[in-house]
Amino acid sequence: MRKRYSPSVDPFHDTEVIDQRAPRTNQAVVALVTGAAYLFDFWPLVTLMGLQLVIGLTFGRKYCLPCLLYFKVIQPRFGEGRIEDSRPPRFANIVGVAFMGSATALFLAGAATAGWALTLIVTALAGFAAASGICVGCEMYVLFARLRGVKLATGR
Repeated sequence: MRKRYSPSVDPFHDTEVIDQRAPRTNQAVVALVTGAAYLFDFWPLVTLMGLQLVIGLTFGRKYCLPCLLYFKVIQPRFGEGRIEDSRPPRFANIVGVAFMGSATALFLAGAATAGWALTLIVTALAGFAAASGICVGCEMYVLFARLRGVKLATGR
């Protein structure tokens, strides 16, 4: 009989921290969905991905589909990664929402080229973060936090 997996922190209640691999899963999903939107010239996928980020930011990880994929399917099979402060990836998601929301507004205004430019920025940065672990939005947050003297939670 296999032992039931139990993470060191509850991903749905201990929201001040996060398994470092969860944001990478989210970034991979964002890159795939926005990339598919561009490839198939179907901008509503950009809007849906942005709305999914808004839902996760507003209502929590229980309603974030990429989060559920990671915490319910991937993490139990591969174990928990390093635990880190959740504010940098949350900030990166807010930046992503701003870009995808602006792209949606541009699509609706008939400025598809500008909408796709913003979408491809999101796709490239999310893909880079998913592949390398270097999240530009997260690094922006860390820099701003240091300038303000804010301490970040360290990994466990």
